[in-house]
Amino acid sequence: MEQEQEYLTFILNGEEYGVDILCVQEIRVWSSVTELPNKPNYIKGVINLRGIIVPIIDLRQRFGQEPLAYNEQTVTIILRNQNSQKTMVVGIVVDAVSEVYKFDKKSIRTPPTFGNKIDRCFLQGLASIEDRLIILLDSHSLLDQNELYHVENKAEEA
Repeated sequence: MEQEQEYLTFILNGEEYGVDILCVQEIRVWSSVTELPNKPNYIKGVINLRGIIVPIIDLRQRFGQEPLAYNEQTVTIILRNQNSQKTMVVGIVVDAVSEVYKFDKKSIRTPPTFGNKIDRCFLQGLASIEDRLIILLDSHSLLDQNELYHVENKAEEA
């Protein structure tokens, strides 16, 4: 059984995050999108990627952080789910791409509970490289339309 997994890491608001590299279809420089009416602010719009309409999500805004002006470092990571009956492709806008790391599954720690600072559903775990912690995101929930487009504040539901 595979004990190691590779992650593409990227920078978001000074923190390093990682996504399963098997879900990464491609990395693109930021380019303009077609805006859609009546949508949450973190959905930037859609692009036509070789005949597939791909929603583009600003991950900073999806995580409730301040938006950042896009520049030449800004990239869109196109994610695609691997094994699903319904293919989902989404682009996430991040500040910059960082590295590719290989982590042993045993070295990935469960994330603590943060209240509603970050939707816990997106967190897979934490891994350390040298003296840094990398926040590993759960690619399945990033590629789940219900989770990705969920806008209600969870604290208000209680």
